[in-house]
Amino acid sequence: MGTKFITLRIHNNVLLLFNRSLSSFFQQISLSHPFADQSRSPTSHRYFLFLYSLASAMEGVWSVFGDFEFVYSGASKEQILFSLILGFGSSLLLAPLLAFLFDSIGGHNKACLVFCILHLFVGIWKRIVPQSHPCVWFLTLSSSLATGIFSFAFEAWIVLENEDQGYRLRALTNTFWLMTFIESASLIGSQVLVNWLLASDVDTGIASSSTATIFIAIIGIFCVTKGWKQTPHSAPVKDRRWMSYINIFSDKRILLLGFAHACLQFSIAIFWILWAPTLVADGREVHLGLIYPCLMGARMLGSTVCPWLFCGSSSLRIEDCLVYAFTVMGLALSIVAYDYQEIGVLVSLFCLFHAGVGLIIPSLARLRTIHVPNELRGGMISLSLAPANAAILFLLILRGYYQNIENSTMVALAALGLFMASGSMHLLKRLGKQPFGNWHKS
Repeated sequence: MGTKFITLRIHNNVLLLFNRSLSSFFQQISLSHPFADQSRSPTSHRYFLFLYSLASAMEGVWSVFGDFEFVYSGASKEQILFSLILGFGSSLLLAPLLAFLFDSIGGHNKACLVFCILHLFVGIWKRIVPQSHPCVWFLTLSSSLATGIFSFAFEAWIVLENEDQGYRLRALTNTFWLMTFIESASLIGSQVLVNWLLASDVDTGIASSSTATIFIAIIGIFCVTKGWKQTPHSAPVKDRRWMSYINIFSDKRILLLGFAHACLQFSIAIFWILWAPTLVADGREVHLGLIYPCLMGARMLGSTVCPWLFCGSSSLRIEDCLVYAFTVMGLALSIVAYDYQEIGVLVSLFCLFHAGVGLIIPSLARLRTIHVPNELRGGMISLSLAPANAAILFLLILRGYYQNIENSTMVALAALGLFMASGSMHLLKRLGKQPFGNWHKS
Protein backbone atom coordinates (compact mmCIF):
# COMPACT_ATOMS: atom_id res chain seq x y z
CA MET A 1 0.00 0.00 0.00
CA GLY A 2 2.87 2.33 0.85
CA THR A 3 4.52 1.65 -2.49
CA LYS A 4 1.33 2.50 -4.40
CA PHE A 5 1.03 5.75 -2.47
CA ILE A 6 4.64 6.65 -3.27
CA THR A 7 4.09 5.83 -6.95
CA LEU A 8 0.96 8.00 -7.12
CA ARG A 9 2.70 10.85 -5.36
CA ILE A 10 5.70 10.65 -7.73
CA HIS A 11 3.35 10.58 -10.74
CA ASN A 12 1.60 13.73 -9.51
CA ASN A 13 4.98 15.38 -8.97
CA VAL A 14 5.92 14.56 -12.57
CA LEU A 15 2.82 16.28 -13.94
CA LEU A 16 3.24 19.29 -11.67
CA LEU A 17 6.92 19.63 -12.57
CA PHE A 18 6.19 19.46 -16.31
CA ASN A 19 3.41 22.05 -16.05
CA ARG A 20 5.68 24.47 -14.22
CA SER A 21 8.59 23.86 -16.59
CA LEU A 22 6.51 24.37 -19.73
CA SER A 23 4.80 27.44 -18.28
CA SER A 24 8.13 29.03 -17.40
CA PHE A 25 9.55 27.98 -20.78
CA PHE A 26 6.87 29.70 -22.87
CA GLN A 27 6.82 32.72 -20.58
CA GLN A 28 10.55 33.24 -21.04
CA ILE A 29 10.19 32.77 -24.80
CA SER A 30 7.51 35.41 -25.01
CA LEU A 31 9.28 37.93 -22.76
CA SER A 32 12.83 37.44 -23.99
CA HIS A 33 12.98 35.62 -27.29
CA PRO A 34 16.53 34.55 -28.09
CA PHE A 35 16.47 36.28 -31.47
CA ALA A 36 14.09 39.13 -30.79
CA ASP A 37 16.80 41.75 -31.18
CA GLN A 38 18.46 40.31 -34.26
CA SER A 39 18.24 41.54 -37.81
CA ARG A 40 19.15 38.16 -39.27
CA SER A 41 16.88 35.15 -39.59
CA PRO A 42 16.96 32.72 -36.63
CA THR A 43 16.35 29.78 -38.97
CA SER A 44 19.85 28.38 -38.60
CA HIS A 45 19.58 28.39 -34.80
CA ARG A 46 16.21 26.65 -34.91
CA TYR A 47 17.64 24.11 -37.30
CA PHE A 48 20.56 23.58 -34.94
CA LEU A 49 18.22 23.05 -31.97
CA PHE A 50 16.31 20.46 -34.00
CA LEU A 51 19.55 18.65 -34.79
CA TYR A 52 20.58 18.86 -31.14
CA SER A 53 17.27 17.32 -30.08
CA LEU A 54 17.92 14.39 -32.43
CA ALA A 55 21.41 13.92 -30.98
CA SER A 56 20.03 14.05 -27.43
CA ALA A 57 17.44 11.44 -28.34
CA MET A 58 20.14 9.10 -29.65
CA GLU A 59 22.14 9.58 -26.46
CA GLY A 60 19.00 9.04 -24.40
CA VAL A 61 18.12 5.71 -26.00
CA TRP A 62 21.51 4.29 -24.98
CA SER A 63 21.53 5.82 -21.50
CA VAL A 64 18.00 4.65 -20.67
CA PHE A 65 18.19 1.30 -22.44
CA GLY A 66 21.81 0.27 -21.93
CA ASP A 67 21.59 -1.15 -18.40
CA PHE A 68 18.40 -3.06 -19.17
CA GLU A 69 19.93 -4.57 -22.29
CA PHE A 70 22.96 -5.78 -20.35
CA VAL A 71 20.81 -7.40 -17.67
CA TYR A 72 18.39 -8.95 -20.16
CA SER A 73 21.23 -10.46 -22.17
CA GLY A 74 22.51 -12.17 -19.02
CA ALA A 75 25.64 -10.07 -18.50
CA SER A 76 27.26 -10.50 -15.11
CA LYS A 77 28.19 -7.68 -12.74
CA GLU A 78 31.82 -8.11 -13.74
CA GLN A 79 30.94 -7.66 -17.41
CA ILE A 80 28.87 -4.55 -16.69
CA LEU A 81 31.72 -3.16 -14.58
CA PHE A 82 34.19 -3.85 -17.38
CA SER A 83 31.87 -2.04 -19.78
CA LEU A 84 31.82 1.04 -17.54
CA ILE A 85 35.59 1.00 -17.12
CA LEU A 86 36.09 0.62 -20.87
CA GLY A 87 33.72 3.51 -21.53
CA PHE A 88 35.31 5.97 -19.12
CA GLY A 89 38.80 4.82 -20.13
CA SER A 90 38.15 5.45 -23.81
CA SER A 91 36.64 8.86 -23.01
CA LEU A 92 39.71 9.69 -20.94
CA LEU A 93 42.21 8.76 -23.65
CA LEU A 94 40.51 9.40 -26.98
CA ALA A 95 37.93 12.17 -26.48
CA PRO A 96 40.48 14.97 -25.83
CA LEU A 97 42.45 13.92 -28.90
CA LEU A 98 39.34 14.09 -31.06
CA ALA A 99 38.42 17.48 -29.63
CA PHE A 100 41.84 18.98 -30.37
CA LEU A 101 41.73 17.41 -33.84
CA PHE A 102 38.40 19.00 -34.74
CA ASP A 103 39.54 22.31 -33.24
CA SER A 104 42.61 22.14 -35.48
CA ILE A 105 40.70 21.53 -38.70
CA GLY A 106 37.93 23.97 -37.75
CA GLY A 107 35.21 21.41 -38.44
CA HIS A 108 32.91 20.81 -35.52
CA ASN A 109 30.17 20.04 -38.02
CA LYS A 110 32.38 17.11 -39.02
CA ALA A 111 32.52 16.08 -35.35
CA CYS A 112 28.71 16.09 -35.24
CA LEU A 113 28.70 13.98 -38.40
CA VAL A 114 31.07 11.46 -36.77
CA PHE A 115 28.75 11.41 -33.75
CA CYS A 116 25.77 10.43 -35.92
CA ILE A 117 27.82 7.84 -37.83
CA LEU A 118 28.92 6.20 -34.57
CA HIS A 119 25.32 5.87 -33.41
CA LEU A 120 24.35 4.53 -36.83
CA PHE A 121 27.10 1.93 -36.53
CA VAL A 122 25.96 0.93 -33.03
CA GLY A 123 22.35 0.57 -34.18
CA ILE A 124 23.25 -1.56 -37.21
CA TRP A 125 25.59 -3.74 -35.13
CA LYS A 126 22.84 -4.46 -32.60
CA ARG A 127 20.47 -5.44 -35.38
CA ILE A 128 22.75 -7.94 -37.10
CA VAL A 129 25.15 -9.18 -34.39
CA PRO A 130 23.96 -11.12 -31.32
CA GLN A 131 24.63 -9.69 -27.87
CA SER A 132 26.78 -12.70 -27.01
CA HIS A 133 29.32 -11.93 -29.76
CA PRO A 134 32.92 -11.70 -28.42
CA CYS A 135 33.40 -8.23 -29.95
CA VAL A 136 30.26 -6.79 -28.36
CA TRP A 137 32.41 -4.54 -26.16
CA PHE A 138 33.30 -2.60 -29.31
CA LEU A 139 29.82 -1.13 -29.01
CA THR A 140 30.71 0.30 -25.61
CA LEU A 141 33.81 1.91 -27.10
CA SER A 142 31.81 3.44 -29.96
CA SER A 143 29.06 4.71 -27.66
CA SER A 144 31.61 6.24 -25.28
CA LEU A 145 33.35 8.04 -28.13
CA ALA A 146 29.98 9.33 -29.32
CA THR A 147 29.20 10.61 -25.82
CA GLY A 148 32.61 12.30 -25.67
CA ILE A 149 31.97 14.05 -28.99
CA PHE A 150 28.49 15.05 -27.84
CA SER A 151 29.98 16.81 -24.80
CA PHE A 152 31.88 19.40 -26.87
CA ALA A 153 31.00 19.33 -30.58
CA PHE A 154 27.55 20.91 -30.61
CA GLU A 155 28.42 23.72 -28.22
CA ALA A 156 31.63 24.54 -30.08
CA TRP A 157 29.78 24.46 -33.40
CA ILE A 158 27.00 26.85 -32.42
CA VAL A 159 29.49 29.25 -30.82
CA LEU A 160 31.50 29.51 -34.04
CA GLU A 161 28.31 29.86 -36.09
CA ASN A 162 27.13 32.61 -33.75
CA GLU A 163 30.45 34.42 -34.17
CA ASP A 164 30.53 34.07 -37.96
CA GLN A 165 26.93 35.19 -38.48
CA GLY A 166 27.28 38.20 -36.20
CA TYR A 167 24.65 37.39 -33.58
CA ARG A 168 24.88 39.08 -30.23
CA LEU A 169 25.92 37.33 -27.03
CA ARG A 170 22.34 37.42 -25.77
CA ALA A 171 21.17 35.15 -28.59
CA LEU A 172 23.97 32.70 -27.83
CA THR A 173 23.17 32.75 -24.11
CA ASN A 174 19.54 31.89 -24.77
CA THR A 175 20.66 29.10 -27.07
CA PHE A 176 22.66 27.58 -24.19
CA TRP A 177 19.70 27.23 -21.86
CA LEU A 178 17.45 26.08 -24.69
CA MET A 179 19.97 23.33 -25.42
CA THR A 180 19.78 22.15 -21.79
CA PHE A 181 15.98 22.33 -21.82
CA ILE A 182 15.67 20.46 -25.12
CA GLU A 183 18.23 17.84 -24.11
CA SER A 184 16.26 17.02 -20.95
CA ALA A 185 12.99 16.87 -22.89
CA SER A 186 14.60 14.58 -25.48
CA LEU A 187 15.84 12.25 -22.74
CA ILE A 188 12.29 11.95 -21.44
CA GLY A 189 11.10 11.31 -24.97
CA SER A 190 13.72 8.58 -25.34
CA GLN A 191 12.44 6.89 -22.20
CA VAL A 192 8.86 7.06 -23.45
CA LEU A 193 9.92 5.60 -26.81
CA VAL A 194 11.87 2.73 -25.24
CA ASN A 195 9.07 1.87 -22.81
CA TRP A 196 6.55 1.87 -25.64
CA LEU A 197 8.73 -0.41 -27.77
CA LEU A 198 9.25 -2.84 -24.87
CA ALA A 199 5.61 -2.89 -23.81
CA SER A 200 4.47 -5.78 -26.02
CA ASP A 201 7.51 -8.04 -26.42
CA VAL A 202 11.01 -7.56 -25.05
CA ASP A 203 12.88 -9.21 -27.92
CA THR A 204 10.95 -7.25 -30.51
CA GLY A 205 11.37 -4.08 -28.48
CA ILE A 206 15.14 -4.47 -28.33
CA ALA A 207 15.32 -4.81 -32.11
CA SER A 208 12.90 -1.92 -32.60
CA SER A 209 14.95 0.37 -30.37
CA SER A 210 17.99 -0.29 -32.55
CA THR A 211 15.89 0.46 -35.62
CA ALA A 212 14.75 3.73 -34.05
CA THR A 213 18.36 4.69 -33.35
CA ILE A 214 19.30 3.92 -36.97
CA PHE A 215 16.41 6.03 -38.25
CA ILE A 216 17.27 9.02 -36.03
CA ALA A 217 20.96 8.74 -36.93
CA ILE A 218 20.16 8.80 -40.66
CA ILE A 219 18.06 11.93 -40.18
CA GLY A 220 20.93 13.50 -38.23
CA ILE A 221 23.44 12.66 -40.96
CA PHE A 222 21.15 14.20 -43.57
CA CYS A 223 20.73 17.35 -41.48
CA VAL A 224 24.48 17.79 -41.03
CA THR A 225 25.50 17.03 -44.63
CA LYS A 226 22.59 18.30 -46.75
CA GLY A 227 20.19 20.38 -44.75
CA TRP A 228 22.60 22.69 -42.89
CA LYS A 229 23.68 25.83 -44.71
CA GLN A 230 26.91 26.33 -42.85
CA THR A 231 28.69 29.65 -42.74
CA PRO A 232 32.21 29.27 -44.18
CA HIS A 233 34.71 29.22 -41.34
CA SER A 234 38.44 29.04 -41.69
CA ALA A 235 40.56 27.15 -39.20
CA PRO A 236 42.90 29.28 -37.04
CA VAL A 237 46.46 29.76 -38.15
CA LYS A 238 48.65 26.94 -36.85
CA ASP A 239 51.23 29.06 -35.04
CA ARG A 240 48.56 31.24 -33.47
CA ARG A 241 46.54 28.17 -32.45
CA TRP A 242 49.39 26.44 -30.64
CA MET A 243 50.48 29.70 -29.04
CA SER A 244 46.93 30.11 -27.74
CA TYR A 245 46.98 26.57 -26.30
CA ILE A 246 50.18 27.42 -24.45
CA ASN A 247 48.81 30.70 -23.13
CA ILE A 248 45.47 29.41 -21.90
CA PHE A 249 47.12 26.88 -19.61
CA SER A 250 48.65 29.81 -17.75
CA ASP A 251 45.31 31.63 -17.43
CA LYS A 252 43.94 31.08 -13.93
CA ARG A 253 40.40 31.91 -15.02
CA ILE A 254 40.32 29.13 -17.59
CA LEU A 255 41.87 26.68 -15.14
CA LEU A 256 39.28 27.51 -12.48
CA LEU A 257 36.47 27.23 -15.01
CA GLY A 258 37.76 23.87 -16.22
CA PHE A 259 38.10 22.62 -12.65
CA ALA A 260 34.48 23.54 -11.86
CA HIS A 261 33.31 21.80 -15.02
CA ALA A 262 35.27 18.67 -14.09
CA CYS A 263 33.76 18.61 -10.59
CA LEU A 264 30.25 19.00 -12.00
CA GLN A 265 30.65 16.17 -14.50
CA PHE A 266 32.24 13.97 -11.83
CA SER A 267 29.25 14.43 -9.53
CA ILE A 268 26.78 13.82 -12.38
CA ALA A 269 28.51 10.58 -13.35
CA ILE A 270 28.61 9.36 -9.74
CA PHE A 271 24.93 10.18 -9.40
CA TRP A 272 23.89 8.15 -12.45
CA ILE A 273 25.99 5.20 -11.35
CA LEU A 274 24.56 5.10 -7.82
CA TRP A 275 21.08 6.64 -7.91
CA ALA A 276 19.26 3.37 -8.58
CA PRO A 277 21.18 1.31 -5.96
CA THR A 278 20.52 4.08 -3.44
CA LEU A 279 16.76 4.05 -4.03
CA VAL A 280 16.33 0.26 -4.07
CA ALA A 281 18.54 -0.37 -1.03
CA ASP A 282 17.26 -2.92 1.51
CA GLY A 283 15.08 -4.55 -1.14
CA ARG A 284 12.62 -1.67 -1.51
CA GLU A 285 10.29 -1.68 -4.51
CA VAL A 286 10.58 1.62 -6.32
CA HIS A 287 9.33 2.55 -9.80
CA LEU A 288 12.49 4.10 -11.24
CA GLY A 289 10.71 4.74 -14.53
CA LEU A 290 8.53 7.33 -12.80
CA ILE A 291 11.37 8.98 -10.92
CA TYR A 292 13.53 9.50 -14.03
CA PRO A 293 11.09 12.01 -15.62
CA CYS A 294 10.98 13.85 -12.29
CA LEU A 295 14.74 14.31 -12.43
CA MET A 296 14.71 15.50 -16.04
CA GLY A 297 11.76 17.78 -15.31
CA ALA A 298 13.69 19.35 -12.44
CA ARG A 299 16.61 19.90 -14.80
CA MET A 300 14.29 21.58 -17.30
CA LEU A 301 12.91 23.78 -14.54
CA GLY A 302 16.40 24.77 -13.44
CA SER A 303 17.39 25.75 -16.98
CA THR A 304 14.46 28.17 -17.25
CA VAL A 305 16.03 30.31 -14.52
CA CYS A 306 18.88 31.24 -16.87
CA PRO A 307 17.03 33.84 -19.02
CA TRP A 308 16.02 35.70 -15.89
CA LEU A 309 19.55 35.47 -14.52
CA PHE A 310 21.39 36.48 -17.70
CA CYS A 311 19.02 38.85 -19.49
CA GLY A 312 16.74 40.12 -16.76
CA SER A 313 17.12 42.65 -13.99
CA SER A 314 18.99 40.37 -11.61
CA SER A 315 21.88 42.01 -9.79
CA LEU A 316 23.63 38.67 -9.20
CA ARG A 317 26.77 37.92 -11.15
CA ILE A 318 26.99 34.52 -12.78
CA GLU A 319 29.83 33.54 -10.46
CA ASP A 320 27.75 34.42 -7.38
CA CYS A 321 24.86 32.32 -8.60
CA LEU A 322 27.16 29.38 -9.30
CA VAL A 323 28.69 29.61 -5.82
CA TYR A 324 25.22 29.21 -4.30
CA ALA A 325 24.13 26.53 -6.78
CA PHE A 326 27.21 24.37 -6.26
CA THR A 327 26.86 24.71 -2.48
CA VAL A 328 23.20 23.67 -2.47
CA MET A 329 23.95 20.69 -4.71
CA GLY A 330 26.82 19.68 -2.45
CA LEU A 331 24.56 19.83 0.60
CA ALA A 332 21.96 17.70 -1.18
CA LEU A 333 24.49 14.98 -1.97
CA SER A 334 25.91 15.22 1.55
CA ILE A 335 22.54 14.19 2.97
CA VAL A 336 22.37 11.31 0.50
CA ALA A 337 25.89 10.26 1.51
CA TYR A 338 24.72 9.79 5.11
CA ASP A 339 22.65 6.83 3.88
CA TYR A 340 19.29 8.51 4.36
CA GLN A 341 16.49 5.99 3.72
CA GLU A 342 13.26 7.97 3.27
CA ILE A 343 12.17 7.66 -0.37
CA GLY A 344 10.33 10.97 -0.55
CA VAL A 345 13.26 12.92 0.83
CA LEU A 346 15.73 11.12 -1.45
CA VAL A 347 13.66 11.91 -4.55
CA SER A 348 13.35 15.54 -3.46
CA LEU A 349 17.12 15.79 -2.97
CA PHE A 350 17.71 14.18 -6.36
CA CYS A 351 15.35 16.68 -8.01
CA LEU A 352 17.11 19.56 -6.23
CA PHE A 353 20.43 18.26 -7.51
CA HIS A 354 19.19 18.14 -11.11
CA ALA A 355 17.60 21.56 -10.87
CA GLY A 356 21.07 22.83 -10.01
CA VAL A 357 22.52 20.92 -12.97
CA GLY A 358 20.00 22.58 -15.28
CA LEU A 359 21.08 25.99 -14.01
CA ILE A 360 24.83 25.39 -13.93
CA ILE A 361 25.38 23.84 -17.38
CA PRO A 362 24.22 26.94 -19.36
CA SER A 363 25.97 29.22 -16.86
CA LEU A 364 29.31 27.49 -17.37
CA ALA A 365 28.79 27.69 -21.14
CA ARG A 366 28.25 31.43 -20.78
CA LEU A 367 31.46 31.78 -18.75
CA ARG A 368 33.35 29.76 -21.37
CA THR A 369 32.19 32.28 -23.96
CA ILE A 370 33.74 35.04 -21.86
CA HIS A 371 37.03 33.38 -20.93
CA VAL A 372 37.85 30.69 -23.53
CA PRO A 373 38.83 31.38 -27.16
CA ASN A 374 36.06 30.21 -29.45
CA GLU A 375 38.39 28.34 -31.79
CA LEU A 376 39.80 26.33 -28.86
CA ARG A 377 36.52 25.73 -27.07
CA GLY A 378 36.07 22.06 -27.96
CA GLY A 379 39.52 21.07 -26.80
CA MET A 380 39.15 22.88 -23.48
CA ILE A 381 35.74 21.31 -22.78
CA SER A 382 37.02 17.83 -23.48
CA LEU A 383 40.27 18.41 -21.59
CA SER A 384 38.37 19.58 -18.51
CA LEU A 385 36.47 16.28 -18.53
CA ALA A 386 39.68 14.24 -18.39
CA PRO A 387 40.22 14.63 -14.60
CA ALA A 388 36.59 13.66 -13.97
CA ASN A 389 36.87 10.55 -16.14
CA ALA A 390 40.16 9.59 -14.47
CA ALA A 391 38.64 9.95 -10.99
CA ILE A 392 35.57 7.90 -11.93
CA LEU A 393 37.75 5.22 -13.49
CA PHE A 394 39.84 5.02 -10.32
CA LEU A 395 36.76 4.74 -8.08
CA LEU A 396 35.18 2.07 -10.27
CA ILE A 397 38.32 -0.05 -10.02
CA LEU A 398 38.47 0.40 -6.24
CA ARG A 399 34.78 -0.36 -5.77
CA GLY A 400 34.35 -3.09 -8.36
CA TYR A 401 37.52 -5.12 -8.10
CA TYR A 402 38.96 -4.41 -4.66
CA GLN A 403 35.86 -3.48 -2.62
CA ASN A 404 37.92 -0.80 -0.86
CA ILE A 405 35.30 1.93 -1.01
CA GLU A 406 31.58 2.16 -0.23
CA ASN A 407 28.82 3.76 -2.28
CA SER A 408 28.26 6.38 0.41
CA THR A 409 31.94 7.35 0.24
CA MET A 410 31.69 7.85 -3.52
CA VAL A 411 28.66 10.11 -3.06
CA ALA A 412 30.52 12.03 -0.35
CA LEU A 413 33.43 12.56 -2.75
CA ALA A 414 30.99 13.89 -5.34
CA ALA A 415 29.62 16.33 -2.74
CA LEU A 416 33.17 17.38 -1.85
CA GLY A 417 33.86 18.05 -5.51
CA LEU A 418 30.82 20.33 -5.70
CA PHE A 419 32.00 22.29 -2.66
CA MET A 420 35.41 22.67 -4.29
CA ALA A 421 33.71 23.86 -7.48
CA SER A 422 31.88 26.47 -5.41
CA GLY A 423 35.23 27.68 -4.09
CA SER A 424 36.65 27.87 -7.60
CA MET A 425 33.74 30.06 -8.69
CA HIS A 426 34.41 32.36 -5.74
CA LEU A 427 38.04 32.66 -6.84
CA LEU A 428 36.93 33.23 -10.43
CA LYS A 429 34.75 36.11 -9.25
CA ARG A 430 37.69 37.71 -7.45
CA LEU A 431 39.91 37.33 -10.51
CA GLY A 432 37.15 38.75 -12.67
CA LYS A 433 37.56 42.12 -10.98
CA GLN A 434 41.09 42.38 -12.36
CA PRO A 435 41.80 43.53 -15.94
CA PHE A 436 42.54 40.80 -18.44
CA GLY A 437 42.83 40.39 -22.17
CA ASN A 438 39.75 39.42 -24.16
CA TRP A 439 40.50 36.26 -26.14
CA HIS A 440 37.78 37.00 -28.67
CA LYS A 441 39.37 40.25 -29.80
CA SER A 442 42.74 38.67 -30.56
